[in-house]
Amino acid sequence: MHHVVLERWSRGDSPLHRRDPRAKTLALLIFLVLVATSRVPFLPLGAAYFCLLIAALVWARLPLAAALARSSVVLPFSVVFAGISLMAGDATRAGALLVKSYLSALAVLLVISTTPMPQLLRGLEGLGVPRFLLMVAQFLYRYLFVISEEAQHMRAASIARGASVRGMVAHRARFRSAAGALAVLFARSYARAESIHQAMLARGFEGRFHLLSASRFRWQDALFLFAAGGLAAAIRLAVERAAL
Repeated sequence: MHHVVLERWSRGDSPLHRRDPRAKTLALLIFLVLVATSRVPFLPLGAAYFCLLIAALVWARLPLAAALARSSVVLPFSVVFAGISLMAGDATRAGALLVKSYLSALAVLLVISTTPMPQLLRGLEGLGVPRFLLMVAQFLYRYLFVISEEAQHMRAASIARGASVRGMVAHRARFRSAAGALAVLFARSYARAESIHQAMLARGFEGRFHLLSASRFRWQDALFLFAAGGLAAAIRLAVERAAL
């Protein structure tokens, strides 16, 4: 599953992994704003930003092909709106929409893949994001692993009994059985999550996850933020001047 792979990537060791989550989050916001508000023909600017993100992926020592493939998950949604713009006769806007959405997804994946989720959420808390929203996000993220584990157990049991995806599609009765298994999956996941929550309360959980080590915003993080944001802004300014 995607979140398992991203969790493994985020535990890596590179200069980008060691940067403070607040610096990476602010740099991401600057990049997203620059991408979203660009009005020039976006092809040259998109190519420059793509090269910038590729360099960041290499710097973070992440697998390029896998990261580029996982960023394309947003394209099916973007294609719908790009198709509407294309039917309206605005091919330039359609292309810009696809490129912008892909670059934004790649930038977000870069930050998530270099920052463990607890540190990322703690960094967002330091930037003033409401703690309640962060708590919901953290519980949701943690329980994805619970659902994944339960699904793997049920899949192994189903295969042991001779089930297959081809057989379920070919026979409606088996397909209905699969739908019932999905309901059982969520019921079992809910029960397991409830038991985990009760165990957390029994161990003194007070509504906040504590990290083993607190991150500090150092001068290297400030330098990274200034360099990343400044470089992205400089690239856009250079492309806009060249287009005039």
